[in-house]
Amino acid sequence: MANLTIAIVGRPNVGKSTIFNRLAGDRISIVEDTPGVTRDRIYAHAEWLGRRLNIIDTGGIDFSNESFQDKIRAQAEIAMEEADVIVMLTNVRDGVTDTDEMIAQLLYRTNKPVILAVNKVDNAEQRANIYDFYSLGLGDPVPISGAHGLGLGELLETALKLSPQEPDQGPVDDTISFAVIGRPNVGKSSIVNAMLGEERVIVSNVAGTTRDAVHTQFTVDKQKYRIIDTAGLRKRGKVYEKTEKYSVLRSMRAIEEADVALLVLNAEEGIRDQDKNIAGYAHEAGRGLIIVVNKWDALKKDNHTLKEFEADIRAHFQFIDYAPIVFVSAKTKQRLHQLPELIKHVHENHQRRIQSSLLNDVLNRAITINPAPSDKGRKLRVYYLTQVATAPPCFVAFVNDVDLMHFSYERFLVNQIRESFDFEGTPIKLITRERK
Repeated sequence: MANLTIAIVGRPNVGKSTIFNRLAGDRISIVEDTPGVTRDRIYAHAEWLGRRLNIIDTGGIDFSNESFQDKIRAQAEIAMEEADVIVMLTNVRDGVTDTDEMIAQLLYRTNKPVILAVNKVDNAEQRANIYDFYSLGLGDPVPISGAHGLGLGELLETALKLSPQEPDQGPVDDTISFAVIGRPNVGKSSIVNAMLGEERVIVSNVAGTTRDAVHTQFTVDKQKYRIIDTAGLRKRGKVYEKTEKYSVLRSMRAIEEADVALLVLNAEEGIRDQDKNIAGYAHEAGRGLIIVVNKWDALKKDNHTLKEFEADIRAHFQFIDYAPIVFVSAKTKQRLHQLPELIKHVHENHQRRIQSSLLNDVLNRAITINPAPSDKGRKLRVYYLTQVATAPPCFVAFVNDVDLMHFSYERFLVNQIRESFDFEGTPIKLITRERK
């Protein structure tokens, strides 16, 4: 099931960042009693009743002509466009303001589910004052308190009820779904078109041309594939964005629908921090991952160029050292024919399940090579290793004391599993449990 995306919008200083931090479970947004502190959209993950959430904090919307207000309002409108459910936050202490009414008018045009939340409701007397907010025409106000964490459960329950229903997927088939992700203008759509051999996706040299998720199916050697080209954002009116900074959420949504992610890098531009951010989301989501270096034909090369570029990638992407690297050109179709078979191979590894008997043979050899560590006279004992899930492969190690399992020994065990079985292209999770 795809993550539910919730955008929190409202005028300045109503407590959006406080609510955001409460929902995210961390102090991510800066919280001050100064209007306009939050200017850009900020993203975080959360979970409620088993449903994963993407929470977006936005800058306070103001309709004045002060510096930054146009940009702040534009960022908030983009967040509304990205969201499945919008939370309009107001403040019971200030009552209904002219700005609240103008924001409500803006929300009417989104055709998205909207929850009206009234913040700073800390007692029964303040709760009695929320009825004035019915005048905004956004339904029943939900009283909450960011300072005390009150009413947030009701807020999230309401969001889940209003969230779009998952479409019926029908019978399960053997189609491999893969997402083409990366920064704007690295050639994602060009790669899609080159793989399909036809202009099924609009291609442009203008960064951010792709506006909606494009799902295209094709077949190679009787294997069915579904491409998810990373969705961009519809730009309403004068809404513009700094695409280099805000391509992450589009990639996140594509990743959620995919079995395998193709992280596209631009050989001409080299590696950027945003490339690593996007790779991190695919890794954390547990998807199969392939690094695709596009525009390889545009470089002047010698006998060392490929090895040096690959070494640079490995140095920057140490956390996904399991991902294979392919150097391609969408323009000349160089090595693109290798991608379908590699995607299939990574998908098979992503779904791979290993018998417990084979795993424990690996465990016994690993302990012989590198005995379990001790701490303050107590020795770690790893009794048993078993696989409990696939996609990604997840293993449980039963031990005498989880506190004795150092991360370095955990990494050693994962590396031993990789050396013994083919898990190229897929992350591996190892969970430690005490044997009862």
